Amino acid sequence: MSGGIATFLLMTSVKLKSDFGKYQAFQFFLHILAAMTAGLHMLSLVTVAAVPEHRCFLSGIDSSNYTEAWNSSLVLEAIPLNEHGKLDSCKVYGENKTLEECTSWVYDTPYFTSSRGIEWDFVCGRRWMGAAAQTAYMFGVVIGSIVLGRLCDKIGRKTVFVWAGILQLIFGASVAFSTDYYMFVTIRFLYGIFGSGSYIAGFVLTMELVGPSRRTLCGVTFQIMFAIGIMLIAAWGYLIDNRFYLQIVYALHAVILLPHWFLMDESPRWLWTQGRARECVAIIKKALKMNNSSETIDASSLVSQCKAKNAKYANEEAAGTSDLFKSPNMLKKTLIICGCWFANSVVYYGLSLNSGKLNGNPYFIFFLMGVVEMPSYVIIMLYLDRVGHRALISAMMLFGGIACVAVVALPHGSMAATVVVMIGKLFISGSYSIIYKYSAELFPTVIRSSGVGLGSMCASVSGALTPLISLLDTLNPKIPTFVFAVLALLSGFSAFFLPETIGRDLPQTIEDGEKFGVGDNCFTNCSGRQMSVDSIDVPETMVPLDGEKKQ
Repeated sequence: MSGGIATFLLMTSVKLKSDFGKYQAFQFFLHILAAMTAGLHMLSLVTVAAVPEHRCFLSGIDSSNYTEAWNSSLVLEAIPLNEHGKLDSCKVYGENKTLEECTSWVYDTPYFTSSRGIEWDFVCGRRWMGAAAQTAYMFGVVIGSIVLGRLCDKIGRKTVFVWAGILQLIFGASVAFSTDYYMFVTIRFLYGIFGSGSYIAGFVLTMELVGPSRRTLCGVTFQIMFAIGIMLIAAWGYLIDNRFYLQIVYALHAVILLPHWFLMDESPRWLWTQGRARECVAIIKKALKMNNSSETIDASSLVSQCKAKNAKYANEEAAGTSDLFKSPNMLKKTLIICGCWFANSVVYYGLSLNSGKLNGNPYFIFFLMGVVEMPSYVIIMLYLDRVGHRALISAMMLFGGIACVAVVALPHGSMAATVVVMIGKLFISGSYSIIYKYSAELFPTVIRSSGVGLGSMCASVSGALTPLISLLDTLNPKIPTFVFAVLALLSGFSAFFLPETIGRDLPQTIEDGEKFGVGDNCFTNCSGRQMSVDSIDVPETMVPLDGEKKQ
């Protein structure tokens, strides 16, 4: 790294006098709004395509204007009971009491009277249609993570942030107007590409703007806003019982991101590395003024330094994703952390998307799915820097896995199962929020973006597979939860073999990354304290950070 940017950033942090002054607070507020919209868009299908309790349509008993009571003797004689003592959702008695598959259905509508699931019958042999719609969105997120992440580096964080907001508004509204299923799925794929785009750019902006002492707090706050987005899904779903207007309202939340073009600043770090020193210095001057600092900066000198030397590592371009797999220690860390990304995403979205199968008011249950995340974030803010990443992420994943095992053992659909699912969601939300910062600190600076990006991609892919895993409940309702339990337990145990990063000087080069944490695992150093006082201090180089949030 050139001395120019190192001097510039050091001087800037000193002159701003605070890791989190008024300027940073205002910009951070603008950034986290994207987290709320991302959470809302990501899981909106839970209400827009809800599938209520259903049974076969009985010709001669039901009509287009009348549905016979479910406990009617006529219904009980025509439809068999399943293993849980409820009306079978997919079969009806035919001639001579032979079982036949339904060809049309009626729905129990105390909570939902309008949804894509009712309109297109996402039930029985057509359940794959609902799963495919959510999978299409999540694969859109995978593409968005790759494309928009790169565009953030090429054209700027602010530009990607605002354009992603515009396009999520357009595609979010377009979904409501879809009249054909395959058009619906295609638009949801495009919706997914941009649904988290502002989130990615906003997270990077925050990490590049706030000081190191506030990054944990700010990262957790992004997670809190994501959970608030989930709660808004339930709140609007309760108030608006029309799938068209409900989707329009969800899409309109993206409007709050559009004024950011005028209110939000580009990342000074990114501007500096692009040689746009005058714009960078102008933003720093604005920040100093807003933070009531009397300090001044030598703008002409900084501009000259920027033009003379671009703020890049000489060998940074030579390092890439493949370097994560070339040496034994780096390979071990990469495989374990990617496994943790994969498992966290599967369990997090699996529990969220299956909330409609729990007994009780579906809006209230889904609202609680967002609320239960809050205690885990409080725990992280209070204890992460004291206990360490490894201990917390391992414990939370293991407790989340144990909760899933308990759900498998409990009666299907019972109140006890609902409570334990909420506990599992609490723990897995906590581990998911830790993994972002933990991943960034495990990998050396020159491939940090590649490492976090690879992990985030694993999470996006597993999120896309989650709706398909949920279809396994046709074989046995407990199979998906059992799969979630196994993944959480295996990943939680594997995290024992990762090194602790709290209080460590972060690795800078590929060589540093290979040496980092050798021999440090929970079995040799469970306290997480630094194993040797003879290690060489390698200061973390402050280059533009690339990171991605929950995908």
